Amino acid sequence: AKKTRLQRKLNINEFNYFCTFTYDSEKIDEMQFKKKLKDCFRNLSFRNNWKYIGVWELSPEKQRLHFHGLFYIPPGSMPGEMIEVKDYNTVKHEMQTTWQNSYFLKRFGRNDFRPVDTKDEAREAIKYIVKYLEKTGEKIVYSRGLYQFFISDVIDEDVVCKTGMEDKKLILYDDFICWDQGEYMGTVSQETIAKMRKSN
Repeated sequence: AKKTRLQRKLNINEFNYFCTFTYDSEKIDEMQFKKKLKDCFRNLSFRNNWKYIGVWELSPEKQRLHFHGLFYIPPGSMPGEMIEVKDYNTVKHEMQTTWQNSYFLKRFGRNDFRPVDTKDEAREAIKYIVKYLEKTGEKIVYSRGLYQFFISDVIDEDVVCKTGMEDKKLILYDDFICWDQGEYMGTVSQETIAKMRKSN
């Protein structure tokens, strides 16, 4: 049920960053890290319209707490400055370049903001979130306003077939047209879905 809900929310919401936040014992204790980071996300969601889905994870070797999440960060709403950091990846045994945010670095410790620009990058980030959900069984952290469904009328020509109990469900073509109470909204896409009414 958790995976189904997660997949539905991921499918109809837009994200532009995959982020990791790592607990730093020199800045804060673990309980404060978890509470204050959640409060920070909540405030950014309320004030700056951030949206996010993520999971907590304890790294297997060092047992260090991380938060992995997909974020939608509206342009101009990022606090602090983005800093390019080159360091050594001890897992891959190679140098890497990451983007860290000074606001989170000062308050919480190491962070990594990776832009999600393509559908392939989004799919990889989604697989990462699902992997940690399966591995840890942790509760998923959601921001408010992440809906599972959008509401659309459909026309007969866009229906492939009926299915489910008493044929109450419809399978639609990939390029079906969205309508809202008789008004044409466009072919289904992230841009069209953004205009549609939502529901949980």
